[in-house]
Amino acid sequence: MSPKYRSLQAIQAAIANRQTNCSILVEHYLGKIAASGHLNAYVEVFTEEAIARARELDEKYRTDPSSVGRLFGMVVSIKDVICYRGHQVNAASKMLEGFESLYSATVVERLLAEDAIIIGRVNCDEFAMGSTTENSAHGPTRNAADPERVPGGSSGGSAVAIQTDTCLISIGSDTGGSVRQPAAFCGVTGFKPTYGRISRHGLIAYASSFDQIGILGHSPEDIALVLSVIAGPDEYDATALPDPPPAFSFSSQKEGKPEPKRIAFIEETLTHPGLDPAIRQMTVDYLKSLEAEGHQLVPVHFFYLDFLIPAYYVLTTAEASTNLSRYDGVRFGHRSEQAGNVEEVFKLSRTEGFGTEVKRRIMLGTFVLSAGFYDAYYAKAQKARRLIAQRVEEILKDCDLLAMPATPEVAPKLGELTADPVKMYLSDIYTVLANLCGIPAISILIGKHPEGLPVGIQFMAGKGKDVELLIFTEEFLSADRQGGTEELRN
Repeated sequence: MSPKYRSLQAIQAAIANRQTNCSILVEHYLGKIAASGHLNAYVEVFTEEAIARARELDEKYRTDPSSVGRLFGMVVSIKDVICYRGHQVNAASKMLEGFESLYSATVVERLLAEDAIIIGRVNCDEFAMGSTTENSAHGPTRNAADPERVPGGSSGGSAVAIQTDTCLISIGSDTGGSVRQPAAFCGVTGFKPTYGRISRHGLIAYASSFDQIGILGHSPEDIALVLSVIAGPDEYDATALPDPPPAFSFSSQKEGKPEPKRIAFIEETLTHPGLDPAIRQMTVDYLKSLEAEGHQLVPVHFFYLDFLIPAYYVLTTAEASTNLSRYDGVRFGHRSEQAGNVEEVFKLSRTEGFGTEVKRRIMLGTFVLSAGFYDAYYAKAQKARRLIAQRVEEILKDCDLLAMPATPEVAPKLGELTADPVKMYLSDIYTVLANLCGIPAISILIGKHPEGLPVGIQFMAGKGKDVELLIFTEEFLSADRQGGTEELRN
């Protein structure tokens, strides 16, 4: 399932050589969307709007090629939790069925300002809560590598959109691995930046101190370019970093041989009983190949591995119970027609509007914040988060990068994890670390499992080292190492 164009640079070169234009590109992607409709990646396609915008941009380029923006020629999809003025945003929930946004997210405004084309919105787990994209009012999304398996979540629609060549870039969100885990399951690249690097204005909240808009694509260089466009301070988001967007320049890095890196790996992640033996071996072999190229592997211990999932789910569900309290049938969201009084409006509207997984997390979050259990659960989880972040900071002071598997297993079959919520939560064991610490992380494809499914590896860097991490994945990871998995895409 090889994409027609793997990078924006290739697209812009083809446009300059009159081999294609934006209108032809959009028609190509619309055809791919139609051909992959059985996978249920898109919940709405902006067909007429995308065609009209492509024609407008083609005319703009014809009149003055120098007037087009940096993302000219880039077709983008957005996750169904990102607001786009005049378009529906449902968070894959009956609670927001039919809701039309009155404003655009900062990320959407910045994409459009640089002449990107938004082709549609893609499926996700309801309110971004899930690891399979099965918890959706729009129905489950399927993995193109095996339609009987999940694509991961919650940004599973974004991963499949890239996997099936329906767009060049997809904008998702990552609360505990929701970009990186589906990227690994679908064999694409998924990047979560430093917390606060991208404004969350216009992103429907799940857990505010964890949520971060992320980027999925084929090329780390494209992801870096998009990051340089959408990152930066924002008066609408107090948690957005005040620093200007990270400098984007790969050209200087390509001159001469790059310096070797010190790459830490947590020994406990490779000996964890839940890790698939084949993934363990593929990860070890991959790290050894990096060592053979001159990088230094540094084994480190991390004694908090078993605390990652408990701390993450206590804290995120607590924040979710607060963030989702606004959806009560009065201020926002679905209002029950069966309600006979005010109390029933609240109770029935939330009962009818929210799905099972969202209800489960709201209940858990309300419990850990209750007067009798706040200190026992929420306060302890915050202390655990601090200790975890301190240990990771120590590791990344001594090393340039931290490597670990992206997922403990390959993509499970549909229904396998929804039938066992605890197993679903444990599937995030390797990805939640970056969100607990607020550091950048990226998942890339490293090969094919004996079952024939994609396998990813994950790299993390220190806070603010977003571009350095992307340069590493673009420059240090050779085409052979990533290209050796080309058969997965064909």
